[in-house]
Amino acid sequence: MVGPVSARQILHVDMDAFYASVEQRDDPALRGKPVIVGGPSLRGVVTAASYEARPFGVRSAMSMAEALRRCPQAIVVAPSFRKYVGASRAVFAIFRRYTPLVEGLSLDEAFLDVTASRSLFGDGETIARRIKDEIRAEVQLTASAGVASSKFVAKIASDLRKPDGLVVVPADDVAGFLAPLPIERMWGMGQKSAPHAHAAGFHTLGDLARATDAQLERAFGNHGPSMGRLARGEDTREVEPERDAQSIGAEETFERDLVRREDLERALLGQSVRVAQRLFGEGLSARAISVKIKYADFVVKTRAMQLAEPVSDTDAIFRAARELLARFDLGKKGVRLTGVAMSKLGPLGEVVTLFPDARLGRGNKLEAAQAALREKFGETSVTRAALLDTPRRRMGLGEARDELRESEHDDRERLTPTRVPRRR
Repeated sequence: MVGPVSARQILHVDMDAFYASVEQRDDPALRGKPVIVGGPSLRGVVTAASYEARPFGVRSAMSMAEALRRCPQAIVVAPSFRKYVGASRAVFAIFRRYTPLVEGLSLDEAFLDVTASRSLFGDGETIARRIKDEIRAEVQLTASAGVASSKFVAKIASDLRKPDGLVVVPADDVAGFLAPLPIERMWGMGQKSAPHAHAAGFHTLGDLARATDAQLERAFGNHGPSMGRLARGEDTREVEPERDAQSIGAEETFERDLVRREDLERALLGQSVRVAQRLFGEGLSARAISVKIKYADFVVKTRAMQLAEPVSDTDAIFRAARELLARFDLGKKGVRLTGVAMSKLGPLGEVVTLFPDARLGRGNKLEAAQAALREKFGETSVTRAALLDTPRRRMGLGEARDELRESEHDDRERLTPTRVPRRR
């Protein structure tokens, strides 16, 4: 049982520019260079940017075209999620040497409760330094860490001195630490909501801490009072150890709102590919699907349905996603985000009907063939023709590559081998 909040020692460890750093680690030619991880098309989106690219204003979720306009000398690398998962597993294994209380937030960040570990390994700062040193020595990557008595404060602290930072916030100085920080440090306070907060007179976390619940509710709705409590350092949430995944999903925020149904379907296809890769790679199938849409006015709608059989392949997921898309009121509304998520997970190959759909068997074989090709030739060795409507480019040089042609096979898209330009 965790003791009083003041006695707790919570770490938030966050890998520095994780995807880009893995690419730089594995290719010495990329070290010290501005690197962008993302889709090879100019219509692609930035997944991650190295610290050398960030001074140019390149950031994740930015369109590739905008990123290259800001940093034309950047080298673009297609994501290799198998490498990232491998690095993540190595990092999390280091976390678990110090505590079983590890709550993963993503592949590259986690909360750790080391309260009960201090008698073995030292205080939170000592443990954080040891973790950072071991990540550097064993995984050849750097991490930043925050140490505090709560999750909220530890997360803020880990972000203050990146890269390779370590910030410790004593339990008796939480209010003084938080008060001068800009309002943008509050969880959920993004580029769209921050101007609203400033217009309402809230510029720092101290402003939130001093406000009454009524003032905060008027300004921010039902979430306002909880924001005030966090700003005062009142956060008793426990670190929740990892449990089996309840769902696997992928979503994307677009640089420009999408209106045409064909563009939305193309986005859902890309997300279906990513979800299928994760399902198949983890030996899972799913019996339920949901599709999420965020409209241009930030209204979020979700549609979901049960599937007759567990699925794990792109074609089956995409068929269901398109069916759900038809249930949304699109009209001429712009869409800023779409997402696909699979739930009710079970082992791959699980049979729950006497008359299974033959297409699912073909789809699983197709997914297995893709996995084998990616294993042998790399993550970008195969893709779907519908996702390649622009020439592939060596982005760092601005040279257009041969345009890839679409082709069909039976009633499905053929997997189109793609040539990945070698880095110089």
